[in-house]
Amino acid sequence: MKQKIIQISGFIFITFFILSLSVAATINFTFLYSFDIGYLNISEYVGMPKEQILMNYRILLDYLNTPWIAKLDMPDFPSSVSGLFHFTEVKKLFMLDYLILITSGIGSFWFMQYLNREGQYWRLLRYFQWGILLPLGVVLALLINFDVLFVLFHQVFFNNDAWLFNPSTDPIILALPEAFFMHSFILAFGVIEFLFIIGYFISKKQWVKYGKKTP
Repeated sequence: MKQKIIQISGFIFITFFILSLSVAATINFTFLYSFDIGYLNISEYVGMPKEQILMNYRILLDYLNTPWIAKLDMPDFPSSVSGLFHFTEVKKLFMLDYLILITSGIGSFWFMQYLNREGQYWRLLRYFQWGILLPLGVVLALLINFDVLFVLFHQVFFNNDAWLFNPSTDPIILALPEAFFMHSFILAFGVIEFLFIIGYFISKKQWVKYGKKTP
């Protein structure tokens, strides 16, 4: 019974570590937004040069990423009370993600040490084998009907309509089109897929190195 609890807890730790790491990597990968400014013609929509948009975007990211920055002030994008409230909620989600990343990282490290000590790396191998399939299905769903999934995402994580920005009071929404968020979701699940593949090869290498066999 004790081993079962450890195994379940361990795989939960690894799952949350992979998810939170992929989110952290995606939201801080500014190259994607820099690319989308040109690809999605964002400069034309907002009537602003790329560097100016990027400056405001970095200010937004600094606010969302940094606990001690309490005020959001984008010089070229005024915000309504509702818009600022939404970004406050997003900031809390960012902080939660980083907290999960740290705690699940510690738990994952402990669990892998346990598996190695018990000669059960084959369990990790099977986990990654099955995990590789999941992101592929999610990305396919995103490509087929992102609009529905985008709305569902906001309904799950926010209990209000503050995320429904009005361009006249919160013009930042013009600089953050839905297509950019779709690209971000695809990138996040691409990172998840990459981590599962890397995890598979590392666990397989360890499994072979120590000569362990499945029962």
